Amino acid sequence: MTTSYKDIVSQLRTAFPAPVSDRLHDAYFVFSFLRALDQVDALKSAAPMLGTPVTLDYAAARQQRMAEAPSTLEAVTSDLVHYLSGMFIWGHPRAQINVVPSPTIPSIIGGLLPSIYNPNLVSEESSRQVSLAEVEAIAMTAALVGYDPATSDGVFTFGGTGTTLYAAKIGLEKAVRDVRQRGIREPPVIVCSDCAHYACRTVANWLGLGEAQLVTVPTTEDNQIRLDAFAQALDAIVDDGRRIACIVATMGTTDAFGLDDLAGMVRVRDALVTSRRLDYVPHVHADAVIGWAWSVFTDYDFDGNPLGFRLRTVRALAGTARRIRHLGLADSIGVDFHKTGFTPYISSAVLLRDGGDLQRLARQQEDTPYIFQSGERHPGRYTLETSRSGSGPLAALANLRLFGTQGLQSLLGHVVAMAEELREQLEGHPSTTVLNGENFGPVTLFRVYPEGVDTFAVPEQERTDPASRETLLAHNAYNRRIFERIQADALQGHGVVISLTDCYRETTYGEPIVALKSYILSPFSDEHQVKAVLDSIAKARRALATA
Repeated sequence: MTTSYKDIVSQLRTAFPAPVSDRLHDAYFVFSFLRALDQVDALKSAAPMLGTPVTLDYAAARQQRMAEAPSTLEAVTSDLVHYLSGMFIWGHPRAQINVVPSPTIPSIIGGLLPSIYNPNLVSEESSRQVSLAEVEAIAMTAALVGYDPATSDGVFTFGGTGTTLYAAKIGLEKAVRDVRQRGIREPPVIVCSDCAHYACRTVANWLGLGEAQLVTVPTTEDNQIRLDAFAQALDAIVDDGRRIACIVATMGTTDAFGLDDLAGMVRVRDALVTSRRLDYVPHVHADAVIGWAWSVFTDYDFDGNPLGFRLRTVRALAGTARRIRHLGLADSIGVDFHKTGFTPYISSAVLLRDGGDLQRLARQQEDTPYIFQSGERHPGRYTLETSRSGSGPLAALANLRLFGTQGLQSLLGHVVAMAEELREQLEGHPSTTVLNGENFGPVTLFRVYPEGVDTFAVPEQERTDPASRETLLAHNAYNRRIFERIQADALQGHGVVISLTDCYRETTYGEPIVALKSYILSPFSDEHQVKAVLDSIAKARRALATA
């Protein structure tokens, strides 16, 4: 007997939240969440992983098809929990891979609530007070980084690459007259350091400028842009008759936490505009998706050190604050709350010092005849996205209110203290060397060497002496094998989870330097867990020595 559609709809209604208060159905809704959380909790152990290691079978995944009949909420929930088995737990103190934080409970709730009621930030018509939450989160962050909340503005977008895309598009509008109508005839350039995030290349590609229009400037050994080379690059661009769509200052590189001299870059830009009588001002964007959070230390009393950080930690925090305090000089800033703001993905925002710059992207009213019929805030007029979730702003706002400046200072101070502890142990071991010793964030890049290698002399020789090329390549391969051993151990739920970068930076003769990477962001990390990194390295070295 065929089931009628009315029966099927009646069954499926139980899988939706009740639109009006219904104690029984509401309890079922809450219980369904609790049941899912119980099933996830059952996957936890002492290992930095949910459940057990899983072999990913993509061929089988491609064979999956929709069933004919509906399933049940309970069955689907169990299926969904299954997909988390084998997932690393980023909040675990032994998970030190890239810049992935553990989200706080309030930020998870901030991400969850919009998932239930589905506000769309295209307009206040469809988001109501969630639109207000976006404005509040932007204003609070703008004030933190040195903008005037009364004249600045910003929007949440789809990730760190999105923040750079917005900046470059606004810069393109400034640099090329009528580009919106007539398109790009002679593509302008994007300028960044050779340590900048590859998002700059992505943006050059997606904007139609072409990757060849990305001008990269050499960096110093501490991974900051060389101002002399930067000035020369800008002069050469103008000499060639080209225009500058965007200058990207990297305020916390992903690999090494390198910090460009933003104030110096702005001075060079301003001098160029004056000396070359440019008819536009090249847009300067601070890619601070990682480094923005250190703005909480702008007014910190490092001499008095009221929060009681170790002296080595105070030095590291002060070293970062000296550059981050100049963020307010940038024309725009990229912020990722889902990195050093401890929220779930995705919670990114682009801030504009002059909020009016967003109007450079605005659509004509006649282009959108069926929306924006009431209210005063309609970001969909100028955002790339039409539909934008309220999860990012509410998650960000949750943590801004939860932490306060002292809370975020304490969290960042803790993870930096743990990174400094790791560096101290690595520096004291004869088989390891720290590569980014002059960078002060929670990320540590290091190399491991076989027995008998002089780790005082060899790293510098490998970096600068072309005669050491074969030695460098052999040690690159050795570090990859060390990583593979540590990774294999981690996939079995043992040891630590760390990363590897194929090119921390290049040698003076053009070869990539492979490095292992520990990124400590867990508030649960402690000295014992830091020592586990050394233990994992030692275990991997022994395995390679006997292989």
